[in-house]
Amino acid sequence: MISVKLPDGSERSLDDGSRGLDLAENISKSLAKKSVAMVLDGTLTDLTDPLHDGAVVEIVTRDDERALDLIRHDAAHVMAEAVQELYPGTQVTIGPVIEDGFFYDFARNEPFTLDDLPKIEAKMKEIIQRNERFTKQVWSREDTAKAFADLGEGYKVELLDAIPEGEDVNIYHQGDWYDMCRGPHMVSTGQIGQAFKLMKVAGAYWRGDSDNAMLTRIYGTAWNNEKDLKAYLTRLEEAEKRDHRKLGREMDLFHFQDEGPGSVFWHEKGWSLFQNLINYMRRRNDGADYDEVNTPDMLDRSLWEASGHWEKFGENMYTTTTPDERVFALKPMNCPGHVQVFKNGLKSYRDLPAKISEFGKVHRYEPSGALHGLMRVRSFTQDDAHVFVTDDQITQECLAIHNLLLSIYADFGFTDIRIKFSDRPEKRVGTDEVWDEAEAALKTAVEAAGDAYTLNPGEGAFYGPKLEYVLRDAIGRDWQCGTLQVDLNLPERLGAFYIGSDGEKHTPVMLHRAIFGSLERFTGILIEHHAGHFPLWLAPLQIMIATITSEADEYAVKVREAMRAAGLRVDADLRNEKINYKVREHSLGKVPAIIALGGREAEQGTVSIRRIGSKQQTVMTLEEAIESFVQEATPPDLARLKAK
Repeated sequence: MISVKLPDGSERSLDDGSRGLDLAENISKSLAKKSVAMVLDGTLTDLTDPLHDGAVVEIVTRDDERALDLIRHDAAHVMAEAVQELYPGTQVTIGPVIEDGFFYDFARNEPFTLDDLPKIEAKMKEIIQRNERFTKQVWSREDTAKAFADLGEGYKVELLDAIPEGEDVNIYHQGDWYDMCRGPHMVSTGQIGQAFKLMKVAGAYWRGDSDNAMLTRIYGTAWNNEKDLKAYLTRLEEAEKRDHRKLGREMDLFHFQDEGPGSVFWHEKGWSLFQNLINYMRRRNDGADYDEVNTPDMLDRSLWEASGHWEKFGENMYTTTTPDERVFALKPMNCPGHVQVFKNGLKSYRDLPAKISEFGKVHRYEPSGALHGLMRVRSFTQDDAHVFVTDDQITQECLAIHNLLLSIYADFGFTDIRIKFSDRPEKRVGTDEVWDEAEAALKTAVEAAGDAYTLNPGEGAFYGPKLEYVLRDAIGRDWQCGTLQVDLNLPERLGAFYIGSDGEKHTPVMLHRAIFGSLERFTGILIEHHAGHFPLWLAPLQIMIATITSEADEYAVKVREAMRAAGLRVDADLRNEKINYKVREHSLGKVPAIIALGGREAEQGTVSIRRIGSKQQTVMTLEEAIESFVQEATPPDLARLKAK
């Protein structure tokens, strides 16, 4: 007999050789029917895996949020089986779970098209209805290679090269079809359900290398139930309407072109929005006692080697060799430059915390296929800041930064924030002792803030652990934006020090802080969050004056100049076009307020205001309108100062 412990602390006695499903049945028949997997000693695994004496076990049911990835994983396997049943000779390669779904890459002489997806979906439903059980076998590496070679699955054989010789391989069967896989899987294909849909096809190079063969990637999504699937598809439709690339064209904000891949061509209105973000952040930095600096775009290779960027990040850096054979790199990050500013002049412990900020343009190579509008670019501006502190200032300054971040996000309409604690990655600099200290300090700070956070193992920066701030937008999508990192490595590597109260040299702790992160990306997020309908204070063009007749042209110019004098961003449309045409055009451009002026308004000194999305018009005197608009257009940080 063996004894296993349940999450509530109770224990169950089972026969030797019992498996997870036996435990579920021992607890209750109804639980066994709903069970799809188990957590065995902290690891999600198959219900058919054996239990051992003293194991801590939690049964996972299909409605558990942890089951969603299993549903998607199993759906990917069923899709692969469906494809091979329908199109014999097709090779399957890899098929992971991704955010909101799954994909599988296929090798086939004739690439799949969207027209093939309904047929594949129908076959998947048929396989799911068969309710074939997932069974796991462990094969030797040699037997696996032979089996897949006999099937003509050359890509699978190649994947085995990454598995050390002598190491066994998990093979999962669903009926007669099988694939090698780490697992885990649910009990049977029937547990996948019908709440899935194949979404699109795309080309993908084998192993992401453009020198390799082009495969066809089929994307799908799967959910716990039809309601969740429908909500997701509705969200996609809404996301398409909010696509910042589409709205950027309609609002005349920016464009991209082949001569500058991954670099933004800002138009007048887009640049106005961009500068509005910078001005806002500059005010918030000033209020928090940051000193703004500017550091060189290009620095000698030796500095990047000393900082560790050359080794850990070199493949993503743009470099050049000058005629005198010096090697320079465009900066991918601002941190080393800020350390140089800190080092310039002797610093005392009385000078700490030393807060340095910069709107620094950085350059990082991204593969062409990864570029995506403002969201993924090769050159971008960071609202970077670094705070140099003593050991005993870490918690206090991390808390101050944390509160600043949350306040700023609220001003832009983001109040649903998720915080992730990312610890040491595989590729890193510094000793484990230094990482232990840095991780403990950051964890103390976030716990002192009293805000919930989740662990994000292995996702820290190569020089230190970090907090990641994930913003949830108006349609429920998550965007990782801000970061707060504790770094005990870089200052020491670059020789930064201060004189302590004991008269000795000490290495400062460096806090890396970005709030918008990439201003380009944050602009894209804002466009999609607000669907282009910015609050008045943020809108690049706040008011458009549209004349009804030419006799109002002179008055329209007067109104425009009066509003501009009050600090409002206003333009006037004096074209000889019908007023409805003008209103439609400027509504498409997402101008928050349109003022229609005709002969009556000119005679009475009034304005007729229409808000975007509303047919209702409000008539005010010019003075009343200016006062109202100025109050509404005041940025929230300045409004708070005025309220004091």
